[in-house]
Amino acid sequence: MARERIVIGLAGGGEGEILIRRAARILGASGDGELIAVHIRSSVGVSGESPQALEAQRRLIVELGGSYHTVAAPDPARALLDFAANVGATRIVIGQSRSRRIAALASGGGAESRIVRGSGDIDVQVVPHPQAGRGTGRTRQRDLGRVRVGVGFALAAAVPVLMQLLLASFDHSVATAVLLQLAGAVAIALVGGLWPAVAGALWSSLLVNYFSTPPLGDLAIHDPQDLLSLGVFVGVSVAVAGVVDRSARRSKEAARARAEAATLGDLTRGATRSEDTVASLLEQALDVFGARAAAVFTGAGGFAAAAGPGAGGRLADSHRGNPGDGEAHEIRLLASAGELTEREREGREFAGHTVEPIDGATWLVLCGRTVPAAESRLLGAFAVHVMAQLERQQLAASRLEVLRLAEGNTMRTAILRAVSHDLRTPLAGIKLAVGGLLQTAVTYTPGEQQELLETIDECTDRLDMLVGNLLDMSRITADSVRPLLRPVRWFEVVPPALRGLPSGAVQVDLPPNMPAVDADPGLLERVIANIVENAVKYAPGSDINVAGAAGGLSTATLDGHPAGELRIIDHGGGVPASNVVAMFRPFQRLDDIPQTTGVGLGLAVAKGFVAAMGGSLTAQETPGGGLTMVIRLPLSTGISAGPDSAGSASSDFPAAATPGGAADHPAQAAP
Repeated sequence: MARERIVIGLAGGGEGEILIRRAARILGASGDGELIAVHIRSSVGVSGESPQALEAQRRLIVELGGSYHTVAAPDPARALLDFAANVGATRIVIGQSRSRRIAALASGGGAESRIVRGSGDIDVQVVPHPQAGRGTGRTRQRDLGRVRVGVGFALAAAVPVLMQLLLASFDHSVATAVLLQLAGAVAIALVGGLWPAVAGALWSSLLVNYFSTPPLGDLAIHDPQDLLSLGVFVGVSVAVAGVVDRSARRSKEAARARAEAATLGDLTRGATRSEDTVASLLEQALDVFGARAAAVFTGAGGFAAAAGPGAGGRLADSHRGNPGDGEAHEIRLLASAGELTEREREGREFAGHTVEPIDGATWLVLCGRTVPAAESRLLGAFAVHVMAQLERQQLAASRLEVLRLAEGNTMRTAILRAVSHDLRTPLAGIKLAVGGLLQTAVTYTPGEQQELLETIDECTDRLDMLVGNLLDMSRITADSVRPLLRPVRWFEVVPPALRGLPSGAVQVDLPPNMPAVDADPGLLERVIANIVENAVKYAPGSDINVAGAAGGLSTATLDGHPAGELRIIDHGGGVPASNVVAMFRPFQRLDDIPQTTGVGLGLAVAKGFVAAMGGSLTAQETPGGGLTMVIRLPLSTGISAGPDSAGSASSDFPAAATPGGAADHPAQAAP
């Protein structure tokens, strides 16, 4: 069976919720399908719409997994049928009140009947309800359309004759004949407007002149007062017709303005609800203007719009952009909705489409539709909204750039602070020891010389660690770490990472059957070395263990996929839960640790490297007191994720395996 697609016609009243729920029940009974609610807005029905009801219906259809659309059209029945055909609907659900059903039966038609007759292969379900059509029914059409003008001309031909037959039934004066015919002319003006009233007034004046003005049976007028009466009669008839015609035009303009205001209200609400406001505006433009696609283009000299709303909606012939044009490459697509052809995406094919300038270098293009002059104001409002949203996006991008620069400035300030204080300490130690060795006037014993050399070596290692962590943090901040992943077993990286620590300072418990993980060996050594060094520093004298999962099997997961796990456990004082997140931030140290022992980047670098390898680094409380750092990395599938040189990456990172080492990794971009 074909997938059910139900279109729900909303009139703007409270009956819409009933229709949506009825359609949802139909869809639930048929199984898989789609709900599409469309509010058809016409100029004569805007005054009866309820914005609150429409918003509630929009929320309801979204909650039910459907979509909501708004279409502005002068003929709601025709617009609903066209919309249903365009979306491939299998069923249309509409409402009808009992009073309108009786009126439709009496008149032999109605909007619902037209929808049923024009639906073709689409099933139509009419849902009767007391609320249906309330406040949204068709009010008296005040616009002088063709039918009304035609009826007016028919009355202009018939009413004067009927008035004259009435006058023939009794004796009357010229004034009585003029007043009675004037009443008929006013009736014609009220129905047909200006031109039927003028025609009726002239026809009435001839009848009055022939049958009621002496000499009777002759068109000649002998009494000047009779001539004046006929002139006043024609003038009053034309004046009344002009007032009626102007009133109808003003009524039409007011109705169109109400429709535009309601559409702009939907436009604003839809834009504020959407994350991508420009795309949301373009989607609404498709519904409102009935276009095949909508797009925003920018470029210097790529478009030219002729003057005037009628011509301004078309692309000038000299700027239509054929494939070989030199200016075509300057046009760039910013956003689009609907289906654009490849040539339209490239800004090469816009003949016959609507082009509305947004600013000097940006245009709103509606494909497949030439917007008439009557809708030019609404189109201009769309263009203004698009321009505002583009400026909003530019401001958001500028704000992100400012935040990024601010973060960079913060990092640079912290680095300068570290350089000014923490880096000077090992440099001062090196300078002092070297200066002592260079003194010719002082003779040092071999033990003293050995102590000075050990001081130089220790300070050099500390300086190497500080510089290395600073460089690594700058790479992580710039998102320039590019790990070379390959299958790695934990026992390959743990011993090198612990090299340089005092013997027995760390206990290693790695089951031999621990599965391989996808990692960069050099980066993983640095991660383990930094964490272990941090444990030695902050938990002096406690037992420190590097352990894998019991039995070599781990139940850890990353994003639902199996992961390997390594735990680095200490039994020191631990870290309060409120400080766990902060300790992974750069330049963070516990308050009781001397400032000369580092710049607080070890854990931040470790977390950044693990994240770059697709893993996670978390902290847990050790049972009995202390802190447990947990490294999780994806289990390897046995396929190298990098080039063959990944195997040599670890050998190029020997210092990283030693706590305090800072050798550069070839997989990282230069800072």
